[in-house]
Amino acid sequence: MTAAALLLVVGCSSSSTPAAGPASITFSSDGTPGMVGATTSGSMPMPMPGSSVAPAASDAPNGSNAVNISNFAFAPASLTIPAGSTVTWTNKDEEPHTVVSGDGTTFHSPGMDTGGTYSFTFQNAGTFEYICSIHPMMHGTVVVTK
Repeated sequence: MTAAALLLVVGCSSSSTPAAGPASITFSSDGTPGMVGATTSGSMPMPMPGSSVAPAASDAPNGSNAVNISNFAFAPASLTIPAGSTVTWTNKDEEPHTVVSGDGTTFHSPGMDTGGTYSFTFQNAGTFEYICSIHPMMHGTVVVTK
């Protein structure tokens, strides 16, 4: 038996007398059980180790040349567009992000806070890999066709 299970069993088998009066649940102003005044709007669920969190439907890109930054990932991770098209990245995370071309010079956004956007027009055909310079494990690719 693990220490947590033992603690649970010991805690449940306590012989202390319950407090006088019926049990109650306190609701926050939005009707969620829990602490009064606490809110859950805008909170980000944290994935368990070894699991992943898929972007919610609202995190889907808006438009064919849109890339959303959500859950520390670019979505879609790869985008194919014709030359002369403009791609717009939107940061939907609560952390700041950037969009920087693999060569560091073709395009480089400033830091984008939540809701921030950055757009770049791709004039030439080619494959353009990019990262977030703040979180370099985030990778994306834009493939530009003629």
